[in-house]
Amino acid sequence: MTRGDTKRPRVALFVTCLVDLMRPSVGFAAARLLEAAGCEVIVPVAQTCCGQPAYNSGDEASARALALNTIAACEGFDYVVAPSGSCAAVLKLHYPRLFAGNATLEGRARAFAERVYELTSFLVDVRGLASVPGAFAGRVACHDGCSGLRELGVARQPRALLEAVEGLELVELGDEQACCGFGGLFSIKYPDISNAIAARKTAAIDAAAPALVVAGELGCLMHLAGKMKRDGSVVPCRHIAEVLAGEMSAPAIAQARGHRR
Repeated sequence: MTRGDTKRPRVALFVTCLVDLMRPSVGFAAARLLEAAGCEVIVPVAQTCCGQPAYNSGDEASARALALNTIAACEGFDYVVAPSGSCAAVLKLHYPRLFAGNATLEGRARAFAERVYELTSFLVDVRGLASVPGAFAGRVACHDGCSGLRELGVARQPRALLEAVEGLELVELGDEQACCGFGGLFSIKYPDISNAIAARKTAAIDAAAPALVVAGELGCLMHLAGKMKRDGSVVPCRHIAEVLAGEMSAPAIAQARGHRR
């Protein structure tokens, strides 16, 4: 159920690189959820990377070029929605900063940014989605990605949606607001520190004893799933969109096909 809109908003689904290349099921799940929220969903074919790796590494020229491509690809839509807090934060908060000092381009970036939302925030805050297609019998822990949590304030929205999933019992991690240790380029530059941070997070997961770990950030999930697999854990990880949409046919992240979760 959604709020009483008389018009179906046209939503550009910004798929993200990791979803496109590593976990396409998340994109299909996101599209299903947006349609359940009464939206017309289009995937702009000209979209590429949002520019986050370039931006974070200081290559602002490349980041600006990618930003202009993204803005152009998503023009003409009512909203731009991404199933990733970090990509959504780059689109919404950092694009205007990239063009600071250029009134024309900064204004264009700000107008674009006003239409950008992280997926669960859009579903709850804009569309008021109160029911979801998915069902899951078991305990589920939700990890908050740093960008979504700290830059966009996304925390209650994924939990509100999870609580609407039939059969699901939501459990909290003891350090739910702590970083998982991924941090994009951080995990490559500082692997030992990254692994140590991940170990603290996986210890919290073990203590909570969930049947499934979800998050709205695929990078975090891949990092945690890889760490747990190396440590012998059998707790599966999935993007929250897959659970909410009932798109559970793909194997859990870092696990072989045929695994029960």
